[in-house]
Order: sequence, then structure tokens, then C-alpha cells
Amino acid sequence: MELHLTEKAVCVEKRSFFHKKKRLVLIFLLFLLLFLSHLISKLGWWQVKPLYINQDTSGNGSNFIILVWYWPFGVRDTLEGDVCMDHYHIPGCHLMDQRSLYHQANAVIFHHRELQQRLQVLPLDLLRPPHQKWTWLSLESPENSGDLSHYGNVFNWTMTYRRDADIPIPYGELIRKQAMKSSFDSIEDFITPNKSTLVCWVVSNFNDHHKRSQVYKALIKTIPVEVYGKWNNRPLANEKLLPTMSHCYFYLSFENSLSKDYITEKLWHNAYMSGAVPVVLGASLEDYKAVAPPNSFIHIDNFTSVEELGIYLRNLSQNQQEYASYQAWRRDYKVKRLASWVERFCRICLYHHNLSAQTVYPDLEAWVRG
Repeated sequence: MELHLTEKAVCVEKRSFFHKKKRLVLIFLLFLLLFLSHLISKLGWWQVKPLYINQDTSGNGSNFIILVWYWPFGVRDTLEGDVCMDHYHIPGCHLMDQRSLYHQANAVIFHHRELQQRLQVLPLDLLRPPHQKWTWLSLESPENSGDLSHYGNVFNWTMTYRRDADIPIPYGELIRKQAMKSSFDSIEDFITPNKSTLVCWVVSNFNDHHKRSQVYKALIKTIPVEVYGKWNNRPLANEKLLPTMSHCYFYLSFENSLSKDYITEKLWHNAYMSGAVPVVLGASLEDYKAVAPPNSFIHIDNFTSVEELGIYLRNLSQNQQEYASYQAWRRDYKVKRLASWVERFCRICLYHHNLSAQTVYPDLEAWVRG
């Protein structure tokens, strides 16, 4: 009986020892867990490091991150350094093209041409961060944009040449000159010398159904037109275009589409920058007046017939004072072309602060063709 009680006491003592040991192990594990939790919190191992220090993913702070999902026409430009600040004096605007950083981007740019040609696709399988804005980019007219009906409720912002786009990126614009004009300057000083050709035109895509082709055919019945380009096997190298057009009194800035605000390099570069007076066809007269200097262009809508236009151009070239009046704007303004995609992308940072956070285009096609 006494032996049995002794064995029982030993068993109780063993169980007590194991319970104490178990509690010690649990306490040790708890302290270890607390220590590891503190260490992880301090080092931030589980967090995704931001691309920029003090990043504000809402885009309301000093850093706005723009992701170029793919480059227009497949031509990549350099993004080294702070390109928006270094080249265009736009602070807090960061461009990148690494798709792995998708979730950090405030805006993602998709160029329509590659989507239209099915060279690229939208990343619809990726979860879009709440703050992120998908931006539809195009410089083509509606006529050349294809089917847009399946892009409803996809894009938040539009980025195109239209003045009512969320981010307007015109083909060119006027910059007011800051320097004081010399009292000896006359309007004639701004007219390129040695003008010898009445009307010039550069065209590669000649389509009989285009209105510009029909106007050209009617115009040459009244006055001569010197034509260059691939259409008539007289191509001009880029470096020769402006010097050649500078000898022309007038340049046919005829667009291939008659669309709202569709005013391309045919006005800004081929005509204005060569010193020729543009004869314009494309957007409405009101659209041209909204962006171009008064009395700096000749719109075909101001004439009752193409023959009347031809007679006016011939008479104007022979009246030096009246012709000079079409060049008077050059005393106060100069032309700036937006030729760099990087510059266009940086412009997002000039507009995003004033754009609605809830914008979405339920029917992109209706807006583009509207």
C-alpha cells in the first residue's frame, strides 16, 4: 500500500514537471514571436518598397507616376533622370515603362494605334488600383481610328489633339514672344525672301474620294500648284521640306479628314514654320480661329467656289502689303511643335489636378466621333 502511494506521487510529480516545461516552451515561443514581429515591423520586410521616396499613390502629392504600357509605334525614348523636370520644367512628374511597377502607377498610357492593329492588348486581367487612371492616347482622326465600341467603361482619361480632351496634346501651338520687338522691325522682315512659287502642296496619300483631292483638282483649273510627295514621285527629305516650302507664297494645309480640332503638322510645320501662308481645309473655321492667329490662314469655307479661292490667291501674291498682313502675327508669336512623346506624357502632370477622380468614358466611340 505504501509502495503504491509512492508511485502515485512520482507520477504526479512527473506530470507537474512536464506541465511546467510546456509552459516555459510556450512562454519562450511567445517572446520569440513578439521579437520577430518587432524586427519585421522595424525593417518593413513584408511591405512593397515604393519607387520614389514619399510616394503619394493618390497622385495628390508631389509625385505623380505615369506608366507607358507600350511605346507608340514601338519606338522607345530614354527615360533616364527626371526627364519631365530636366527637359520641360515639370516637377514631381515621373515616367516609367516597367510593367512590373504597374500597381504603383497613378496613370497608365495606352496608344490606340497598337490596340487598333492588335499589336498590343489591354491588361484587363490585372486588378486596377482604385487611384489609377487608364489613359487613351491617339493623334488620329475618328475616320482613321477604327471600331471603338468595345472600349466602353475602360478608360478614365482621353489624351488627344482635341481641345476638350482631358489632356490636350495639339500638333502645335503658339508661344508669345517675350523679347521686346525692335522699333526697326517691319512686317516684311518676317517674310521669307525669294518667293517664286504661287502654291505648293506635299501629299503622299492621294485619294479621289477625299475632299482635299477634289479641291485640288478644281484649283489647278484656275492657278498652278507645285506638288511634292510620294504621290507624284517627288518625295522631299525632312531637311529639305521647309527650305523648299519657304519659296512658296501659299501652302495647301489640307487634312485627310474633316474632323473637330483635327489640325496637324500641315499647318504648324509645313506652312507656318516654312513662312508660307496656309490655305486650310479640315476642321471648321471656328476651330482654326480658336488656335491660330487672326489673319494668319485662309480657310476655303470663306469662298463660294474653288475658282474664287484661286483668283484670290493669285491677286494676293501680287499685293505685297496685303500679303504681308498675313505674316503680321510673327512679330508677336512663334510656333512650337509637340514632336516628342515624352513631352506629351509629361503634360499629364499639368492637367491631372483639375480632372475628376471619378471620370470614366462609358462610350468612348461616341465621344471620339462626337
